[in-house]
Amino acid sequence: MTTFDERERAFENLFAHEEKLRFLALVRRNQLLARWAAEMIGLRGSEYQSYVRTFMEGAVQGESEEILFDRIRTDFVACGIDTSEEGIRTAIAMAGVDARREVQTETRREALAEHRS
Repeated sequence: MTTFDERERAFENLFAHEEKLRFLALVRRNQLLARWAAEMIGLRGSEYQSYVRTFMEGAVQGESEEILFDRIRTDFVACGIDTSEEGIRTAIAMAGVDARREVQTETRREALAEHRS
């Protein structure tokens, strides 16, 4: 195998790894966001779990951030929760930051565990 082939394979592996992390962070962001919204709405038990699951499924289906925003805003209005557009957008952004941090931390732990084995 030539050096070029090795570099190409390494780049492809890096790309695949980064895409996996991006996807995991997106699913986690939706999960964190859905938990926040469900708590604001006052959902409990199976309703809470179902609500969170639908947001996670939305990540798998490639729903846009705008769809998430509209969904939360609609749910909040229906429940009489007074939250500004900025408040919801801030919650989405913060969930994204927290999700990326959590996924990176988990990935590092897994890498260390593999290295120690």
